[in-house]
Amino acid sequence: MRIRAARTADAAEIARVHVRAWRAAFVGIVPQPYLDALDPVAKTRTWQEILGQPGTRTGVLVAHPAADPERIAAFATYAPAGEDHPHRAELGALYADPDHWGTGTGRELTAATVTAMREAGYREAVLWVLAENARARRFYELAGWRHDGTVVPDDNGGVLLDLLRYARPLTGTQD
Repeated sequence: MRIRAARTADAAEIARVHVRAWRAAFVGIVPQPYLDALDPVAKTRTWQEILGQPGTRTGVLVAHPAADPERIAAFATYAPAGEDHPHRAELGALYADPDHWGTGTGRELTAATVTAMREAGYREAVLWVLAENARARRFYELAGWRHDGTVVPDDNGGVLLDLLRYARPLTGTQD
């Protein structure tokens, strides 16, 4: 598996992974009609916009098989967590194609994203995860993230769900 910065040409592949991951990860959590309505073409347009406007201290990383740089297995995004916290990054998205779950791809991509955030000058990182998403919570906890006690409601597909904020330091040797 190779990890690199995303390019605008990756938009359709990122959208494909994004939709497939949501449809697999959120079954029984988010209403099925919402998942069924996810549109890879619309997501491609969104990703083209995101990738076409690089920001300061932000990034989109992709993981792809070494033999196939055009096929994306997973992607991650990070950006500033807000103006009030200039040294805090937010891991905004981390999704892997379900065919790559359990292969170590997500673990490698998470480590690379933590390194990229650290290199961008951040000292702490946060992410948001659905309380009902036990698989993702276990994954993040194994990677050194901890729920910091913050819970906010979120409307996902017409259902009110709790989002938990997880945090981790980017200084020191924890990876």
